[in-house]
Amino acid sequence: MGNAYTTIVADTLSRYKKMRGYDTYFLTGTDEHGQKIQQTAEKAGKPTKEFIDEIVEQIKDLWKILNIKYDKFIRTTDAYHKKAVANHFQKMFDNGDIYKGEYEGWYCTPCETFWTSTQLGDEKACPDCGRPVIEAKEEAYFFKMTKYIPKLKEYISTHPEFILPISRRNEILSFIEQGVEDLCVSRTSFDWGVKVPFDEKHVVYVWVDALTNYINALSSDDFEKYWGEYTYHLVGKDILRFHACIWPCMLMALDLPIPKTVFAHGWLMIGSGKMSKSKAGCVDPAVFAEKYGEDAVRYFELKEVPYGGDGQFSIESLLDTINVDLANDLGNLVSRSLSMAEKYFDGKLTFQQGIYNEHSEALQKSAEETVKNATHYLDEFRFGDYLREVWKLIRNANKFIENTTPWVLAKDESRARELENNMYVLIEAIRIIAVLISPAMPKTAEKIAEQLGVKIKSWDDTVGSGDRNYSVKRGELLFPRLDIEEEMKDLE
Repeated sequence: MGNAYTTIVADTLSRYKKMRGYDTYFLTGTDEHGQKIQQTAEKAGKPTKEFIDEIVEQIKDLWKILNIKYDKFIRTTDAYHKKAVANHFQKMFDNGDIYKGEYEGWYCTPCETFWTSTQLGDEKACPDCGRPVIEAKEEAYFFKMTKYIPKLKEYISTHPEFILPISRRNEILSFIEQGVEDLCVSRTSFDWGVKVPFDEKHVVYVWVDALTNYINALSSDDFEKYWGEYTYHLVGKDILRFHACIWPCMLMALDLPIPKTVFAHGWLMIGSGKMSKSKAGCVDPAVFAEKYGEDAVRYFELKEVPYGGDGQFSIESLLDTINVDLANDLGNLVSRSLSMAEKYFDGKLTFQQGIYNEHSEALQKSAEETVKNATHYLDEFRFGDYLREVWKLIRNANKFIENTTPWVLAKDESRARELENNMYVLIEAIRIIAVLISPAMPKTAEKIAEQLGVKIKSWDDTVGSGDRNYSVKRGELLFPRLDIEEEMKDLE
């Protein structure tokens, strides 16, 4: 569930930008080199590449299950990527930014991270994962990070959108102020990685290898089109230093543009700790997606992790969210609204000019405000706030039904036009809701649109219309209500 969050966020943002008319390129993939992976494959008794191939297929299957629509999936074991890594390394060496020396210090193998004694403190445990580090001493090549740190500090101070949220920017500035040393960028104690082109007993440090995937995946035309001022990196806060410190320094050394924004989100926590595959805190989202639908998982994850903070996962909270937000609020709204439209007007609704009341005007105003606020929140990477804003409109639409009492109006023939107008305004609100949830919950949005007899084409479809004729037909329940006690037994 934790691993899936970043990719769900990226997919949501990509779909939203497409709906706004942008030309988007969504890249994801797997970084597959390093000592940790080699050791894990050895423990499994399999050749490293064979071991990885199986995992990559599982990951790709998961993205299918979660309805992730990426443009390219890169593997750092791809031949073109490895060739490009070697070329970048050679260029930095030729420019005098890489030199040979000896590394002596501390290394966290699970995190593939070098640490100084000062950073570790007396515990001699990795600050990121809390596990023991190993003392390492070996011949190595170093990247002249210190040469680019002053330029990086200036860049961060003059480009406030480069690191978001602000708290993460402050975190990186604090990290730099504590003192940054030249970076060890090769290893000799294992061989699973890209060979240093001019010294093949060394392999390129896994993070130098992995970070360059972003540019290696792009053709020359795509690089000109998408890279730099248009690029967003979406990462977990635990790998922010690599993306907001090491990576821009490497790009400066390669004389390449720096991405517009590195957005570092919080973690999805289970109990008091980060969900981590390597710490056996893994909960498989495929189980829940196949049982309750991928949109239930997408909604829960996007809503649960607040902007700049950590979210909490439990099976109980997921099931409660499905029942309250999805079944009661959204599912019930769509089901009963379309049932009444079919019952009172055979599903056919036409806007009635001049027939307004305070409730219909209030619902229309709520829809307009929701569109404005949801757009703002998505532009600001505030995915939880975006969904909470949409759910305000959903709840207002449910209140609208209670306030206008269609079942009472239906008994008075003289108020038939008022009833039809109320139903029209209600169906319009549901149509706008379908557009708004489309980036986050694409399949649910499609199901709603199909029942309304409309198509979702762009974000501009959120503009209300008084000249649309509806012919609606209620379909199956979007989210059937769950018996939580029975579901918990089944999931056990």
